[in-house]
This record gives sequence, structure tokens and C-alpha cells, in this order.
Amino acid sequence: MDFMTALDIGASGMTAQRANLNVISMNMANIRTTKTLEGGPYQRKSVSFESTPIYSPFDAAMDQQKNRELHGVKVLGVTADERPFKQVYEPHHPDANDQGYVFYPDINVVEEMTNMMNATRGYESNVQTVVAVKQMFAKALRIGLG
Repeated sequence: MDFMTALDIGASGMTAQRANLNVISMNMANIRTTKTLEGGPYQRKSVSFESTPIYSPFDAAMDQQKNRELHGVKVLGVTADERPFKQVYEPHHPDANDQGYVFYPDINVVEEMTNMMNATRGYESNVQTVVAVKQMFAKALRIGLG
């Protein structure tokens, strides 16, 4: 594997985790949103990931691509959660129905914070990968020029 392929793999992981953190933040920000532009309460969202091949020009030139395939990650999409909404009795709320119930998104703060910590750790791991690749590249240059 060449340095650029390793950087591509780390960068793909960082991009995916950044998208994941954005969606988690959006969920947390809309925990009490009862009315959206689409109508109805906010629906919790989650990110779907997919393994994607990383093709190195160096490997292709050396005809090594058929021997091994390296994988990064990409965001497949953002999907709405199908959990039912929470019903809370608040008869004076402007969005209450005829029975006095307000529908809120079913977002669990503990679950979202756990997801945020996992995404942050994943992002940090990919940052460390990129840093290690940069250090190896710099060391290889010093060896080659030394």
C-alpha cells in the first residue's frame, strides 16, 4: 500500500464520521421539535455507511490490484428512524391535538451522547492514522535524501 492510499482510507473515515456527528448533533438540537416544514414532529435520523474500494494508481500500475483490495468507507445515506413519536399530555401547548397530547420525537439523550462519543473516537482514530502516514512519509523522505 502506498502513502496516498493510506491517506485516502483515513480521509474517508474522517469524512464519514463528520457526517455522522452532524446528524447526531441535528438529532440533539431537535429533541423537542414538534413541528417541521414537512409537518409533524422531527424524526430522528441516522447515517448508513458502506465499505468502498480504494484504488491506488501505484497498485494499478504494478498490476497488484487483483491480488488485494483495500477498503475505505463512504456515507450511503441518511435515513429517518421509524420509531413512534412520544405522546406527552400538554393541553396548553400550541401543537397539542384535540385530546391535549403533543407528539415529540423519540430521541434518547443517552443514546445520542453514546453515538456521539463513538463517532468522535472513530474520527480521532482516523486522524491518528493520517498523522502516522504523514510521519512515515516524512521519515521515508529523510532516509531517501540522507
